[in-house]
Amino acid sequence: MDTQTIQRRRWVILGVLVVGLLAIVIDNTVLNVALKTIASPASKGGIGATQSQLEWAINSYTLVFAGLLFTFGVLGDRIGRKRVLMAGLVLFGLGSLFSAYSQSPDVLIAARAVMGLGGAAVMPQTLSIIANVFEPGERARAIGIWTSAVGIGVAIGPVLGGLLLAHFWWGSVFLINVPVTIAGVVAVAVLVPESRNPAAGKIDYVGVLGSILGLVLLVFGIVQGGDGESWGSPGVLGPTLGGLVVLGLFAWYESRIEHPSLDVRLFKIRALSASVGTIALLFFGFGGVYFFSSFYLQNVRGYSPLETGLLAVPFALGQFVLSPRASTLVSRFGVRPVMATGMLANAVAIGGWAFLDQSSPIWIVAVMFFIQGAGLGLAVPTATSTIMQALPRERAGAGSALTNTARQVAVALSVAVLGSILSSAYRSSLNPTLAQLPAAARNGAGESITATQAVAAQLGHAGQFLLDPANAAFVDAMRVTTAVAAALAVVGGIAVLRWLPGRQRPTIEEMVAAEVAAAERDLALGLADRPELSER
Repeated sequence: MDTQTIQRRRWVILGVLVVGLLAIVIDNTVLNVALKTIASPASKGGIGATQSQLEWAINSYTLVFAGLLFTFGVLGDRIGRKRVLMAGLVLFGLGSLFSAYSQSPDVLIAARAVMGLGGAAVMPQTLSIIANVFEPGERARAIGIWTSAVGIGVAIGPVLGGLLLAHFWWGSVFLINVPVTIAGVVAVAVLVPESRNPAAGKIDYVGVLGSILGLVLLVFGIVQGGDGESWGSPGVLGPTLGGLVVLGLFAWYESRIEHPSLDVRLFKIRALSASVGTIALLFFGFGGVYFFSSFYLQNVRGYSPLETGLLAVPFALGQFVLSPRASTLVSRFGVRPVMATGMLANAVAIGGWAFLDQSSPIWIVAVMFFIQGAGLGLAVPTATSTIMQALPRERAGAGSALTNTARQVAVALSVAVLGSILSSAYRSSLNPTLAQLPAAARNGAGESITATQAVAAQLGHAGQFLLDPANAAFVDAMRVTTAVAAALAVVGGIAVLRWLPGRQRPTIEEMVAAEVAAAERDLALGLADRPELSER
């Protein structure tokens, strides 16, 4: 495809890339609406997934996604980004099909890992293609629109998932990805140009295996702690410390090879490091809120999946409104104040959940979702543009992989860490009530609020005494969890203020160069108006 055709089609190409992104975002948001249904016993249309199995259904996707992002980024650079993008969409669609018809939590976890494989192939290609199709002057705007697609997906996913759950079985929430990915493959094949990096590196197999092993061990240890094991037991400390050691060795190894899967040397760029950290902390809070809000709204407040999905629309609205305007605000005020404002809004929204109880006005939830969406809408495109601008165009794949690795690792750790805090706090608060149950039912009832309500339903009238304490225990646990997430968001805001540049002012040399260029332009225009002078 020639350069003129690419320039003429660049906004259409962006639209095609957004379709591929939508498939991934819709899946991540729609799953949260379906968590309660999936956790229900088979007699009520679910597959009886425990709290830890629900966490792994999310994390099997995110861990594979995060571990293979850089590998697929390199593959796209070497064999063609268009080819890898199409292959990723096909894999994602197949994984969605397998997820939809899973008959057990273990099969669902495995199918979600296949989806993560496809998502890892799709995501880095989209930003790399944007960086190659758009010139620097339009790139920030294109990235802002690309980020707005996240807001659209957040809005569509929960509502569409709620509608499907109201009329079909839980697997239908995964089945909706299939037509989206088919449309994406066709559009990419017809409209998107092929591109490669002429100096693409080699695949770092050791790094890929090390990153996945380290993350899986770390997350496994954290989930085990939240699942009831003592935090000081070998079953928790062993994998957690082992994961940290493997990740430390991974970082050391990556800093010493020529073609690393994660180029840790890039973190020497201060603006890049702060931006990656900002994205990680934003999505750490986002992942945690989306995980526990589904249980709060459906189990504690009694809302249907559709109503839960509609309450998430303000999040998408906030992101959709602010994302396209982020680049304009950066041009006017600078990177630092825009990102700091986004981080502060995120912290306020997360902290607001700590003040909710079982009867709080529901409009407060909608407002908090809007504020958090607006915060991400300001900060995420600004951070992404800062990362992409800090790197040369040929390193676009590395920049894309950095941003998406930060997102996915943050979500995986958020679900593991905040989910474990939520489970531990819930169990601790409910233990006095659970002591009244027979020993055989006690452990199962304390796994999650869904499990407690299932045991209460099985016991009939004799189990009704569990319901009010369970709701109160969950609200208490949610307050502890949000306090941790909000504190981390505040830390991120402080880091932004400390490490990111403010409004950039031109240097004296740049001002002189601009004056000379303007004078030369005026002289050229004057000569064009008076050709007799140019002849002399």
